[in-house]
Amino acid sequence: MADAPPVEVRGLVKRYGDVYGYLGPNGAGKTTVLRMLLGLIRPTAGEVRLFGRDPMLAGAAALDGVAGFVEAPRFYPYLSGRKNLELLAALDGHEAAGRIDEALDIVELTDRQRHRVGGYSHGMRQRLGVAAALIRDPKLLLLDEPATGLDPAGMRDMHALVARLSLAGTTVLLSSHLLTEVEELCNRVAIVRSGRIVFEGALEDAKRTAGGEWRLRTTDDARAADVCRAQRGVTGVRAEPLELRFQATEDAAAALSVALVEAGLAIRTLVPHTATLEDLFFRLTEDEPEPAPADSVPAVTEAD
Repeated sequence: MADAPPVEVRGLVKRYGDVYGYLGPNGAGKTTVLRMLLGLIRPTAGEVRLFGRDPMLAGAAALDGVAGFVEAPRFYPYLSGRKNLELLAALDGHEAAGRIDEALDIVELTDRQRHRVGGYSHGMRQRLGVAAALIRDPKLLLLDEPATGLDPAGMRDMHALVARLSLAGTTVLLSSHLLTEVEELCNRVAIVRSGRIVFEGALEDAKRTAGGEWRLRTTDDARAADVCRAQRGVTGVRAEPLELRFQATEDAAAALSVALVEAGLAIRTLVPHTATLEDLFFRLTEDEPEPAPADSVPAVTEAD
């Protein structure tokens, strides 16, 4: 079914861009959903489609064109990186063995392919996991926290690798709780809270959703807060260390500046706050309730 979307979850159909970010606090249900997508666990309710195929009905055949790993890839530590890939290729078939050299080159492990995996660093094992996925020649690549546990250099290399794969035409679904990673790599994002999607859309839309906030410093911030709360079009006034923050349009902020001066207050700073993905993430996930029980996490499949 060549025209089917990469992922379909109970009526929620998405045609992903280059890299799709799947965000949420620990325990929000990200890994559970990836396991359902790959047919590793059965949903309590709802349906999953990968290129139009249900992993619960079609089994391994539903994963044609799909690859990736959940949590961390596992290999035989006493075998070389190449030998591990050869074993996987033999199981997979479909000319996978002929793609080993290219996969090792893409993840930059050609020089270490003959070394035992037991001697690999964590970052090298993560990259070998990506190579194992690439020998399947996937159209959809699912990566669960691929940069977790990596040092700064390893994270940089993993980000560069994901970017190269997306530029080469592979759709990447990246599960992460690292906001900077998602903001750097992804075109679209979904934020999950307690097993339910609370935001889904383009990354720039996410930032606009989090926008409209202003930072204010005056000669008397306590009095300024009262003026802000009384001003039409100014909402969400709150005191932060050394400043006030509030939501307002540009026109409302301009009117506020006049009101502050008329109240005898001098404005030291009044600037719009550049919204980040972090702003939206914490707005949607702060005061997180206890994680949903494992058998209720699949409620994500019911989101629309």
